[in-house]
Amino acid sequence: MSIAFTFPGQGSQVVGMGKALAENFPEARSVFDEVDEALGEKLSSIIWEGPEETLTLTANAQPALMAVSIAVFRVLESKGVSLKDKVAYVAGHSLGEYSALCAAGTFSLSDTARLLRIRGNAMQKAVPAGEGAMAAIIGLEHEDVEAICAEAAKQGPVQIANDNGGGQLVISGAKGPVEVAAALASAKGAKRAIMLPVSAPFHSTLMEPAAGAMRVALADVSKNDPVVPLIANVRAAPVKSAAEIAALLVEQVTGQVRWRETVEWFGNNGVTTLYEIGAGKVLTGLARRINKDISGIAIGTPEDIDAAVAALNA
Repeated sequence: MSIAFTFPGQGSQVVGMGKALAENFPEARSVFDEVDEALGEKLSSIIWEGPEETLTLTANAQPALMAVSIAVFRVLESKGVSLKDKVAYVAGHSLGEYSALCAAGTFSLSDTARLLRIRGNAMQKAVPAGEGAMAAIIGLEHEDVEAICAEAAKQGPVQIANDNGGGQLVISGAKGPVEVAAALASAKGAKRAIMLPVSAPFHSTLMEPAAGAMRVALADVSKNDPVVPLIANVRAAPVKSAAEIAALLVEQVTGQVRWRETVEWFGNNGVTTLYEIGAGKVLTGLARRINKDISGIAIGTPEDIDAAVAALNA
């Protein structure tokens, strides 16, 4: 039996997340304190009190979700769960890749918070408001959506941003071409093609200015090889070198989050249980749709901790 830890991405945030952890475990509280100090502001107040529209801002949501994930992770560590001894791999969905790397020792917590603040701001600034768009395409295969994007791309940039599995793909790019692709998807028989309420066209070539900002930020930060391999978003394969990971994190800004392939890779390489570390249960639900032989367990609250510790330390 082999275990992997996965770390959620943007969209899993909710006001109040992690508050009970901080109230019950000093190890969790210290994570939020350190993130506040690293960013020079009380992000914890926004996480726990809102307002929701402020938490949802990309520059806040990214370090906030990481803080909750690492708070859960530090509590597990305090109860004897050793990543190196108990876990075979880590992976994270988009920003969750940074959470995974923080847990695996590639980046310090303070540096991870600062990197995600830079990333969030850079992604927000890369494209003027209203010029980019994203859409979810439900019920078509990857190759169908790829062909649709190729057709719509005659009018401007549009590409697959996330392959989330279970027939759920997200496309991203300039607003017009994304709308064309969504209409083509509906005509092709998609169950749904829904424009998403996002602030920028994430994981598209339009994010190139943000990729440049991350190239600079990652070059300047101290990094170590992870204690367990990372299954990288853009490769859906294990990576162990800190230098290679930094290059892939830059590529990830404009590249596709290959989550379906990541979970398939886990299934093909002996992973039987995925623990989702942090807010929500999005990745647990996706894993169930991708591979029914893999069990998914979400750990995000004090109530989740004891059961998980008992299982992991068995």
